[in-house]
Amino acid sequence: MTKLTIVAFDGARHELDVENGSTVMENAVRNSVPGIEAECGGACACATCHVYVDDAWAAQVGAPEAMEEDMLDFAYDVRPTSRLSCQIKVSEALNGLIVHVPERQA
Repeated sequence: MTKLTIVAFDGARHELDVENGSTVMENAVRNSVPGIEAECGGACACATCHVYVDDAWAAQVGAPEAMEEDMLDFAYDVRPTSRLSCQIKVSEALNGLIVHVPERQA
C-alpha cells in the first residue's frame, strides 16, 4: 500500500492507503473526496479530475503527456503543477504523494 494525501479546497486532508497501479482519481472517487467529479471515468476526455501536485512532488510525478495537456486547456485555474488525477498512476515511487483539489472543476 502507498500513502496518498488529497487536500480538498477547504483544507480537509484525506489521507489514504491505496493500491499501486490505481490512479489518484480512482482513489479520490472511491473515498468520496469532494471536488473530484471525474465525469469521464478516467478516460482523459474531460478535465473534471484536475488537481495540483504539491510542489515537493512535481518533479517525481512528472509533466503531462500531450493528450492530458490538451485536456488541461479546459480546466479551471491551470497552474504549472496541474495534472489530471486520472493520469497519475500510484506506485511505490509516489509513496507520500500530496495533491490539492482546485476551487472548482471546469
